[in-house]
Amino acid sequence: MHEKRETIRLDKWLWFARFFKTRSLATKVVTSGHVRLNSVKTSKKSTLIGQGDVLTFRQGDDIRVVEIAMLGTRRGPAPEAQTLYIDKTPVKEARDYVPPSPKFEGKGRPTKKDRRTGLLSRRDMLD
Repeated sequence: MHEKRETIRLDKWLWFARFFKTRSLATKVVTSGHVRLNSVKTSKKSTLIGQGDVLTFRQGDDIRVVEIAMLGTRRGPAPEAQTLYIDKTPVKEARDYVPPSPKFEGKGRPTKKDRRTGLLSRRDMLD
């Protein structure tokens, strides 16, 4: 016979695994259709998930891909929550470093005196 697979609600697991601060936030993300379960969009917060399923969702500016390793029974501390999943998110490339503007060397806005001297120097170039 088939053994019953242990399952848990999708919104509850996302909250247990500390991807979202509140369960209602997790519910909101799921019901708005921004979560994929095994590469199929799901919009039901009560969708049952189990060990081995793969979730893809947006968290802040990042797209997260996680495989469910354990279901969990409570929302515990962060080290415990990290054991609930295997992170398969692709590593992002480092963004190019943009140095501060050389004109003011990071001193903030120019003063009135700086603006006047800048205007005078431009007038000399135009003549």
